[in-house]
Amino acid sequence: MPASDVVIVGAGPTGLQLAGDLAAAGVGCTVLERRAGGTPLTRAFVVHARTLELLDARGLADELLAAGTRVRRIALFGTAALDLSRLPGRFPFALVVPQYETERVLAERARAAGADIVTGAEVVDVRRDAHGVDLVVSTADGTHTRRARYAVACDGVHSTVRRALGLPFPGHSVVQSVMLADVRLSDPPPETLSVGSVGDAFAFLAPFGDGWYRVIAWNRRNQLPDSEPVDFEELRRTTRRALGTDHGMHDPRWTSRFHSDERQVPDYRVGRVLLAGDAAHVHSPAGGLGMNTGLQDAANLGWKLAAEINGWAPPDLLDTYQEERHPVGRAVMRVSGALLRLALVEAPALRAARAAAVGAATRIRPVARRLALTLSGIGLAYPAPRGAHRLTGRRAPDVPLAGTLGRLYEALRSGRFVLVTAANDPAVTYLTTKLWADRVLCAPAGGATRTTALVRPDGYIAWACDETTPDLRAAAIRQALTRWCGPPAEHVPHVRPPSPGRPLGTRPGQAPGRRGTTY
Repeated sequence: MPASDVVIVGAGPTGLQLAGDLAAAGVGCTVLERRAGGTPLTRAFVVHARTLELLDARGLADELLAAGTRVRRIALFGTAALDLSRLPGRFPFALVVPQYETERVLAERARAAGADIVTGAEVVDVRRDAHGVDLVVSTADGTHTRRARYAVACDGVHSTVRRALGLPFPGHSVVQSVMLADVRLSDPPPETLSVGSVGDAFAFLAPFGDGWYRVIAWNRRNQLPDSEPVDFEELRRTTRRALGTDHGMHDPRWTSRFHSDERQVPDYRVGRVLLAGDAAHVHSPAGGLGMNTGLQDAANLGWKLAAEINGWAPPDLLDTYQEERHPVGRAVMRVSGALLRLALVEAPALRAARAAAVGAATRIRPVARRLALTLSGIGLAYPAPRGAHRLTGRRAPDVPLAGTLGRLYEALRSGRFVLVTAANDPAVTYLTTKLWADRVLCAPAGGATRTTALVRPDGYIAWACDETTPDLRAAAIRQALTRWCGPPAEHVPHVRPPSPGRPLGTRPGQAPGRRGTTY
């Protein structure tokens, strides 16, 4: 089988987004998926606000929005509700959408960019050396070996790649015998999302927007192995106990039973093999954070791996994937674990305390905001070096840009860094149009600001400054570009020029971006 720059194992959302990012950056990319075809069923179904922003930076958010249901309020345990409508940005809500729709838009983008997605190809062994990775692949035509410069394991909690390399996956099981089903409801709930718990029973309801509802339920008094089928009557009884009603559920099209672990691999990178999504970390479904965390792993890794393969990455850039994403995975395990334990408290006194705590948390605006920022991913920030600007490492807001560039997340669709400047500056223009034009787009801010910010391709601020003296600002920018974007083009062999045509991040006929507050 032919060699690739990168082989991705697993065509779930994480693998498909990574494939699209790499292929769009000119990296030869193959995805190997053991399943021979897709499935109309779904496990993950919540896309949070930060993930929608990352999809917006790839031109995919609007298409996915059309396939889902927007959730601005989440009912919690019958006593309170979390308001998402005050989240900053274009997406002050969570989107309930079947995972197969997310996979569809990601797969279409990956194929259009040139990624090769091979189904019915199961990786059965992995061997690595200092120069690349060999993957032993079983297909209908026999067993073959495929060579790649890098391999990325996106093959889920039972990752073959992780096991083949003998990597530890420490952790433990946190809940057993959770029932899943897709059902119809005769009497849908008034809240878009409903969560209820009464100590020995837990239930969650969410709409897909097409008449089908996902129900997740757990019965403390009937803990069965994952292999046992779901009794629909038990599912209805458990839901009634937890929510007070089963909302007339009927006609299940799919049922399943599973258990949930909390586990995390210690190292997301082992030489030329990297891990992302559930292959690297797994946790309870509470909060709907699993798929979102995997997609954000892919967004963080894609541009760094492309930089390494295209020859311009600073020496330590690829190592920052572990430094930035491993702590995030650990934090997600803590948050989802805390939510699950909160839902499953049994003693009446503890349930009363939970009701009081949840009610207070959702009524006190700063606390409710912090919770909404955490669940949505909007509040995520990466570590910044000592003495860095206050914005360094933080999510970049979708600020308006001057002229025809529109807004920041449209400009990020170029796959490049975006240098948001306070004003046109000949020295800065020279740096970005001559020396780093293949990696950096210079974009004057669409409103009054004194801050210059270098925004990474994954939508986080790599560097910022408030310097207003032109020479000092240009010198600081040059230093930041070298640190994050590698040496100038004249020192990088085979650099690719930016794509010709209309301004990046705009659509035909699009009006210039709005002016307003920036950084």
